[in-house]
Amino acid sequence: MLNEDALARALAAAGLSAPVRWDDVTASTNATALALAADGCPTWTLVGAGHQTAGRGRHDRRWVDRPGAALMCSVVLRPSWEPEWVGLVSLAAGAAIAEAASEASGLDVRCKWPNDLLVGADKVGGILGEAASQAGGIDHVVVGFGVNLEVPDDVPGAGAIGVVDAEMLLAGSLRRLRALMEGDPAAIVERWRAVSATLGRRVQATTVSGGVARGIAVAVDETGALLIETPGGKAPVRVAFGEIEHLETPHT
Repeated sequence: MLNEDALARALAAAGLSAPVRWDDVTASTNATALALAADGCPTWTLVGAGHQTAGRGRHDRRWVDRPGAALMCSVVLRPSWEPEWVGLVSLAAGAAIAEAASEASGLDVRCKWPNDLLVGADKVGGILGEAASQAGGIDHVVVGFGVNLEVPDDVPGAGAIGVVDAEMLLAGSLRRLRALMEGDPAAIVERWRAVSATLGRRVQATTVSGGVARGIAVAVDETGALLIETPGGKAPVRVAFGEIEHLETPHT
């Protein structure tokens, strides 16, 4: 299991130095990190836990873990980006963690837009980005991520990457995330495309306003929005925020 020292070592291995916070049991690492961010903690502040009692996914869905058998952390980021780019933060985290998890496990871990980590059809992890703005820009983004090392009980569709060295997985994820956050934002889209489980699939997207688009996921634009080519459509439908369902296997 991780601990406070392991979090600090993982940051150092990624070339970073920032405060860390470890809880054996917590309600939510994102809730803790959001409170720290609001109090002005520095970028890359890292929060981790061995078990969450009120873990959350997007739209306040519950995240369930097997205690001591999941990597669960949240990191505070303060990107000096235009507000419309905020969606790229979750894609950067997804690409970074998918790459690190594939390296650690030998499995092909991929990203389902916008925030799931998959091995085949099984969800092995998820990402939750929560942002706060300030006048003219982004104040902070808290990115929470969970990766199952063992399959949790009674969670339909859940999978796991197997028992790997959690500290090495965290360090590898942070190292990749740092490189993406400090580089050209356009590179985030390219890295995410390389590990996408969504592009090329027939999907159904439900937008936050309740609209539904069904077609082929053809691209992700420079802000991280998904573009869906619909039958008879003159231009792809752009989905910036919403939920998607994979309807069939990828096109070849």
